[in-house]
Parts: sequence; C-alpha cells; structure tokens
Amino acid sequence: MSASVAERVIGLFGPTASGKSDVAAAIGELIPAEVVSADAMQAYDGLPILTNRSLHPERLVGMWPLSHLASVGEYAPLAHTAIDEILTAGRTPLVVGGTGLYFRAALAELELPPAPAPGAREHWERLYDKAGAAAAHARLEELDPAAAARIHRNDRRRIVRALELAEAGRSLVPQRDSLFGGAWRHPTLVVGLDVPKPELDRRIAERTRRMFEAGVEEEVRAALAGKPSATASKIIGLEEVATLPRAEAIEALIPRTRRYAAYQRKWLRRLEGLVIVAADRAPEETATEIVALARTRERLPRP
Repeated sequence: MSASVAERVIGLFGPTASGKSDVAAAIGELIPAEVVSADAMQAYDGLPILTNRSLHPERLVGMWPLSHLASVGEYAPLAHTAIDEILTAGRTPLVVGGTGLYFRAALAELELPPAPAPGAREHWERLYDKAGAAAAHARLEELDPAAAARIHRNDRRRIVRALELAEAGRSLVPQRDSLFGGAWRHPTLVVGLDVPKPELDRRIAERTRRMFEAGVEEEVRAALAGKPSATASKIIGLEEVATLPRAEAIEALIPRTRRYAAYQRKWLRRLEGLVIVAADRAPEETATEIVALARTRERLPRP
C-alpha cells in the first residue's frame, strides 16, 4: 500500500442511489479502509430498509434510537474520534455521506450553530405561519440583514432557522459560508460520484420498489410503535409508508426521493476541491479510479 493512502482521508459524497455503499465496499477490497457514515438518516436504529443501510460494516450507523433528538453538533465529535482512531491504526478513513452538513462536519472543524432555545423554533414558526412569509422576512431584515439578503422569503425552514440564530446573537451567513470550503482536519481527497440523471432516476425507482419487496412496511410499523423524535420524523419515506397504501406510497416516494437527490447534487458541486468520478459503471471500476487518485494525490479538474 502506498503511504499516501494511509496518511489521508477519503471523503465520498453522492446523491442517494449513486452507489456510495458499493463503491466504498469495493475500495475496502483494494486498501485497508474503514467506513465512517455521514448520513443523518442511517444514524438511527430500527429502519435499515427505509434508510438503505449498507450490508457492509460502517461506523456511526444505527447508533441512536428513533426517540433521540439528533444534531450535527452531537455527531461531529463522534465522527472526528472515529476518523482519528482509524488513522492511528494505519488504515484509511472513508467518510461516506449523503447528508451534506454531516459530511462537512465529519471532515472539518465547523463552528456549529447553537441548538435553539426551548420554544424558540415554535415561536418563529408561528410568526411565519400566522403573520406570513413577508412579515417573517421583514423581521429577519431587522435582526440580520445579511441573512435576509441570502434567503428567499418563501424558504420557511431557513427563515425560521435564521431568526433563531439572530435571536441568539448569531448569523446564518457564516455558517453557510463555511459549509462548502475551508480547511479539512486531515489531508483529504473529496470525491463526488456522478451518475447521469436518467440512470439515477431509474435506480431510485427500482430501489424504492425493492424496499417494499424487502418488508419496509412491517419495519415502519414496528418502528412507529414508539414515538419518533422531531429529527427522526424527517426520515424520507417514513410518513408515506406509514400512511399510504403500497401503490400510492411508491408513487409518492419516488418523486420525493428524486427531489432529494437533486438537492444532494447541488450540494455536492459546491464542495471545495471536489473531484468528480463517474459512477455509472461497475463499483470496482469507480473504486479503482478513486484509490489511484488517493495514491498519487492527483487533482482532476471539475467538468
């Protein structure tokens, strides 16, 4: 093994159904590597089918019960510890993610925003819903003009979060600026898996149907015997599988997953120092190219 591999971290990011898990497993066949998951949904236990958990060993998966209120602030030090342990053992940490904020938090020292004060989120959500988007945006302009200039007034989630931070004396703008660039904790090769949209759409539809054949409905029923936290409730597909007949759930889940994949693709292409690698081929071929890049420290231009 080349020393340049063991001394660095490989970050592997891509949209859902791009084959991250299979490529990561193939990399593990080529070099002594260990996977650290950077997926907010897979961090929860109880829903391996719905969250498409890998069959291969990965750290930081299934570590929280669905009742747990998760945060990136809690995840980041766990990821840093796992990466440092793998490096100390002479292996290559392979950070595999589909959740952009978790991916960046695993690889860098982010100045993470504080958790909202009790009741703060509900307060600003009520303002947005009752007074309207224009009024909420106007309030943000008073408290944090820089954030207001960046966020469309119809973006309810970000308006509410920006108001929370402004109330705590912080701004959403520095957080957003740090997400896509800045120093990594260790020398890191950041790889983005590229799959043409028609092929990715096909994979998403096929995988969604396979989930139901694998028993996702029973899995969701068992998981919902308890009460999921606010963060666990956001797991894609949980509501559709729980409330809709199978055919309708599939019909609803496929476009929702495709929209999420489009969001991930946008996130991916904003990452600093990104190397795009084709993933519409056998995982072994993609893995071979990634390992070669890691060994030579080569940087290819983005397309």
